[in-house]
Amino acid sequence: MSGCPARYDETLGMWVIDEPDEVREVLLDPETFRPDNAVLAHTALSVKALRVLQGAGFTLPPTLANNAGPSHRPIRAAVARFFSPARVAAVEPLARRLVAERVTLAEAGLRSGAVDLVEVVAAEPPALVLLDVLRLRDVDVPALKAWSRESLELFWGWPDEDRQLELAHSAAEFYMWLRRRVEAARRETGDDLFGVLVELGLSDEEVCAVAYFLLIAGQETTTQLISTTFRRLIGRTVDDAAAVVETILRESSSVPTWRRITTAPVSVGEVELPAGEPVLLGLTGHGGPADLAFGLGIHRCLGAGLARLEARVAVECAGPLLSAVQAVEADPPMIDLLSFRAPKRLLVTLPGGQALIRTNVDRD
Repeated sequence: MSGCPARYDETLGMWVIDEPDEVREVLLDPETFRPDNAVLAHTALSVKALRVLQGAGFTLPPTLANNAGPSHRPIRAAVARFFSPARVAAVEPLARRLVAERVTLAEAGLRSGAVDLVEVVAAEPPALVLLDVLRLRDVDVPALKAWSRESLELFWGWPDEDRQLELAHSAAEFYMWLRRRVEAARRETGDDLFGVLVELGLSDEEVCAVAYFLLIAGQETTTQLISTTFRRLIGRTVDDAAAVVETILRESSSVPTWRRITTAPVSVGEVELPAGEPVLLGLTGHGGPADLAFGLGIHRCLGAGLARLEARVAVECAGPLLSAVQAVEADPPMIDLLSFRAPKRLLVTLPGGQALIRTNVDRD
């Protein structure tokens, strides 16, 4: 620990707080440290990108992660029912089957060359599990994965104007798909996520806002957690999968930071922060507990239990494979955004085998 409770980062334009006790205090004080900036685009969007989003009616009113108002509690309560301990436990057999099937595919691929463990094993099971938990059907999973990765880059990355325009078109496409699902739920309400939110009395925009980030964060960050864990375990034997996952959550979780904004002048240790200042909280890698990776208080991640289960199951199913392979790239290309970090790919091969690169990740 640096001993400095808060420091201003000129490059980021934010106050950075890494000391776990201070991070805890910030998260438990949502009145002073509001979540209003939690899902704002880190890089200001260009006029062209904004026009694309506006053309799709894209808007993200306060609902969950960015909501400090009275509507937060009922929305959170409605969504939390999908992630109850009983529902999470019930989905383990599905998670295990999905990962085991993909480990078998990876083993087959290794007979002819290198395999990307992110693409083949880690990518789709979290999405399929989440859709089952939320009772959503008829979802194009590859499209959801692409929308998710591109939305994370749009809101937490540093894209230039040309890249922003590409990402905005993707986000607009995702948002229009969400609107169609909301319209269908209003015609015939069911027991899935959209039906529950419509029954709660939310506006179309509020339902879309909840679903937009829930369908991203509920599966893409788990894929990233699994990918990060797999990278640590290549060539190693796993004795306790749950303990490995807890170590990753403490040291290098896929969500290393999160944002808040001050509502009034406030002291963090002996450092005075003015009102209206953006704050970046270090959630992992600074000596804090594993739980801090999921946040604390009224905005704690609703899917924490599910993410832990899926990561543990992935390690248990892939353990023998991970111990038998070797990495092709010592430093694989990374997803490296303000609040998300994980390997883009993990190319592995059997010792002594030819490294035949097969991956759809072209941008490093």
